[in-house]
Amino acid sequence: MKVLLSGNEAVARGAYEGGCHFAAAYPGTPSTEILENIAQYKDVIYCEWSTNEKVALEVATGASFAGARSLAAMKHVGLNVAADPFFSLSYIGVTGGIIIVSADDPGMHSSQNEQDNRHYARFAKLLMLEPSDSNESKEFTRIGFDLSETFDTPVLLRMSTRLCHSKTVVELGERKEIPVKGYEKDIKKRLVLPAHARLRHIYIEERLKKLAVFAETFEFNRMEIKDKNIGIITSGISYQYAKEAVPDASFLKLSLSYPMPFKLIETFSKKVKKLYVIEENEPFIETEIKAYGIEAIGKEIIPITGELNPSIISKAFGKKTKSIIIKKMPKLPPRPPALCPGCSHTPVFYMINKLKLTVTGDIGCYTLGALPPLNAMDTCVDMGASIGNAYGMERALGEKSKKKIVAVIGDSTFFHSGITPLIDIVYNKGTSTIIILDNRITAMTGHQEHPGTGTTLMGEKTIAIKPEDIVKACGVKHVFIIDPYDLKELKNLLKREVERKEPSVIIARRACMLLLIRKKEVNEPYYVNEGTCIGCEICIGLGCPAISMKDEKATINEFFCVGCGVCAQLCPEDKAIVQEKKKSE
Repeated sequence: MKVLLSGNEAVARGAYEGGCHFAAAYPGTPSTEILENIAQYKDVIYCEWSTNEKVALEVATGASFAGARSLAAMKHVGLNVAADPFFSLSYIGVTGGIIIVSADDPGMHSSQNEQDNRHYARFAKLLMLEPSDSNESKEFTRIGFDLSETFDTPVLLRMSTRLCHSKTVVELGERKEIPVKGYEKDIKKRLVLPAHARLRHIYIEERLKKLAVFAETFEFNRMEIKDKNIGIITSGISYQYAKEAVPDASFLKLSLSYPMPFKLIETFSKKVKKLYVIEENEPFIETEIKAYGIEAIGKEIIPITGELNPSIISKAFGKKTKSIIIKKMPKLPPRPPALCPGCSHTPVFYMINKLKLTVTGDIGCYTLGALPPLNAMDTCVDMGASIGNAYGMERALGEKSKKKIVAVIGDSTFFHSGITPLIDIVYNKGTSTIIILDNRITAMTGHQEHPGTGTTLMGEKTIAIKPEDIVKACGVKHVFIIDPYDLKELKNLLKREVERKEPSVIIARRACMLLLIRKKEVNEPYYVNEGTCIGCEICIGLGCPAISMKDEKATINEFFCVGCGVCAQLCPEDKAIVQEKKKSE
């Protein structure tokens, strides 16, 4: 049967067909839907949202030790978090086959950097597969388990945003039932003491040679000979772009792209007059083949930054591209991203801004608090960095900081990477103030469960771990739980805690409004009494998408408003913003 699947859906299907027993991940765009779709096979694949990517890979590794076929999925920066076990796992090898999915994000659609994780394959000296469409995403996942076990290697499956989220036709197959092998003690393989690791290093160098020989005849590394004047070496989604832009050229499509099949590349180079390398971001293939002694044109004409597309490649080859002209397009105002109407993060950022605090921020939808009109975030580095950054600034500035620095972190991010830097503050006698924005879900990536929600990926009820319990266990004495909609209490608490000479944690707890909308638990909308409104625009300062100005008066869109009442608390005029319309209306 043939179906239309996204790349992420196809990876999930490939895991199913390949006999996968165990899958783990931390949600991160563009990889999130892989585990969400594996969950439909929970009868045969145990799957979980792990606390972070390092934990996901470690538990998948443990499952592999016991002989289970395992998969760990993450976005590209997630592999940075998992890098420690990743490199050790390369030395150790596998018992049950293991696939690590890295979903890169060319163009940085939802990421803080544009790193090219193909370098990880070379760095760790393991096998890498790069699919170009959804069917290959399924097939490469399926056969990846076999290759992993055949060569005793973890397999890096490198995806990218466009591949993850675009849909192509996939031919479905049956599941290959593979029994779990079971655990047998082998400390020379799995216990990487220096004496053992030295021997394993020799082993992986020999393994790399065997993989290189295999790559030469791997069926998905293929030549497509047409016009011999132009030869293009490419891989992944770049293959699709190049085929559309230069359809008559000859192609060498690399699917097992590390280790590279240099003899195949050399054979192809001799068949064409001029050789090009087309790849997104880093010159990974280009650098390798030039180091081998093969001349090619690559980043001289192909951009090193941003996402590729057929038009960019066409222009690189001097071809004219058709421009789409939309006639009579109305001039629309810019629409920057904003927090949702009624978002519980909004009042926190509004009050932070009014108190002129310096804010070290973190990764989540609340990062939007940095944008106008809230303008309430100064830094954003990586998951959990807000807490460490705040403490570092405090130490560097000393009395100059006057305790006007706060760290802001989401609940899911706190579980992911916020606990250890909080311990560091307590242990080293810091005085930082931390705000945990607890909206009861992993909101940015689409409402995935986390350790604080009380539900697993498989829909099972479990212990809901309370952030305040962890905070207190870390040694923080001053812990406060507040409803962020209560502006007066929020203001007083912030003013007091930034002056405290001990660490303190404020947990701003209010469920994500989208969760409440789904449950139909929102309040009645608010309205503006035009006769009372003085047009002061104070409510506009919230940046709430439901509030705008019309004829110098504030107006609230009743279809957007969720009745949080924050704007009414800010309004200086009595009964200018009310929750009931006049009967005449």
